[in-house]
Amino acid sequence: MRIVIAGGHGQIALRLERLLAARGDEAVGIIRNPEQADDLRDVGAEPVVLDLESASVEETAEVLRGADALVFAAGAGPDSDPTRKDTVDRGAAVLFADAAERAGVRRYVVVSSMGADAGHPGHEVFDIYQRAKGEADEYVRSRPSLDWTILRPGMLTNDAGTGQILLAASTGRGPVPRDDVAATLAELLDTPASAGLTLELISGNVPLTVAVKGIAGN
Repeated sequence: MRIVIAGGHGQIALRLERLLAARGDEAVGIIRNPEQADDLRDVGAEPVVLDLESASVEETAEVLRGADALVFAAGAGPDSDPTRKDTVDRGAAVLFADAAERAGVRRYVVVSSMGADAGHPGHEVFDIYQRAKGEADEYVRSRPSLDWTILRPGMLTNDAGTGQILLAASTGRGPVPRDDVAATLAELLDTPASAGLTLELISGNVPLTVAVKGIAGN
């Protein structure tokens, strides 16, 4: 499969690209900074330079044409200001969905945030982030031409992945290694029956492949 990943230099995206390349898929990572291109090549991915904060739908669709699936893993980052929560965490996800429709790519997997909600109260930066992610998720779910899956991980860690997870519509709070998030994304991409699901993910005691197959079968 050819899989295009927005936010291709992110910590989860780089792990996912390495997994995809290792199993023989064609991983394409969208990056804004051309200086990051070699990092993507090092994990076996093809870098494409495109700024999703300023690109048009058609420019983005050109990058997506011919893809079998898309992953939105872009984020403004924890130190970004409220404006970029809107332009990246919401706006870029909406742009990516519109471009997917324009390019005729149905499969769209989103890395969201546990607790994301368009009606999330509060005025702190994290509150704005949760609203932005929630608005983006609502938009993606509203697109009938997309086979979407929204994944909402718990607290991300850099611990080594265990391959043991809890994946459900609601899991409760908890940590999860980025390794296991990336591996779950790869498994979801191989599981068409997970389309139409919004899932939370934390560490657990169920083997990852079993967890994904189980949730898709419910």
